[in-house]
Amino acid sequence: MDSPLTTIGLPIALGIIMFGLGLSLTVADFRRVREHPRAVFIALACQLLLLPAICFGLVLLFDLPPLLGIGLMLLAASPGGTSANLFSHLFHGDVALNVTLTAINSIIAIFTLPIITNLAIAYFDRADTVALQFRKVVEVFAIVLLPVLLGMFVRSRRPDFAARMDKPVRIGSAVILAVLVLGILLDQRDKLGDYLADVGLAAAVFCAFSLVVGYVVPKAFGVVESQAVASSMEIGVHNATLAIYIAVEVLDVTEISIPAAVYSLFMFAFAAIWGYVLTRKIQGRAITSRPR
Repeated sequence: MDSPLTTIGLPIALGIIMFGLGLSLTVADFRRVREHPRAVFIALACQLLLLPAICFGLVLLFDLPPLLGIGLMLLAASPGGTSANLFSHLFHGDVALNVTLTAINSIIAIFTLPIITNLAIAYFDRADTVALQFRKVVEVFAIVLLPVLLGMFVRSRRPDFAARMDKPVRIGSAVILAVLVLGILLDQRDKLGDYLADVGLAAAVFCAFSLVVGYVVPKAFGVVESQAVASSMEIGVHNATLAIYIAVEVLDVTEISIPAAVYSLFMFAFAAIWGYVLTRKIQGRAITSRPR
């Protein structure tokens, strides 16, 4: 997929999204791990260990073609997206925890993303045609983290500007992702029906699993409600733009980006529905617990 959309638009789009993430971050966000170590540890364990395992199980269950299986595993290895904070805010999650998880996971992913993706490439015996070199991933994340650091610098100097730009940047990020997904699907329109038939159900089930697991597991370990909601949105709402960028620009295989694009079709709708379900559940519990 050698077009201005990817060679020019995709890096700019990713830069804008990561700059927006930086506008929401402060150094204190990284220190917050000490305040809520259990919530952070459990959410990261779900994101880094449990989610890839579930994803691999779905890849095998649905017998995905090799490149689509690699693409879904690449998405599973990607950190949470900035939109997770917005969904967490809408449905009464701990947004500060979301910010911390996104910041930490974006750094950890520098090491875990190539490991998980290369394991998938090796499993499907595609190492001779597809290779994700650690050096290239570090280069990508170095480029990605520069806008984050710039955003953090702007926030430290102009917190009022950062606060005003928070909502527009989040909305813009969602629009940018929508345009990227549309562009990829149009580029692959000749095979789109086959792709949707192959990976559509797997992507939808993985999205639902991600959201539910992100809530149920922390709750099972005693994490409070607002933090469980935040964990659910962080784990379910991936940085699909990053996955698409790595698939198209680093691996140079557009087909590997298809699962991330298809996942994005479900991600926002499922997150909204799941957030509504959780809100009703929490409200119902509050009503039944009131003294009569």
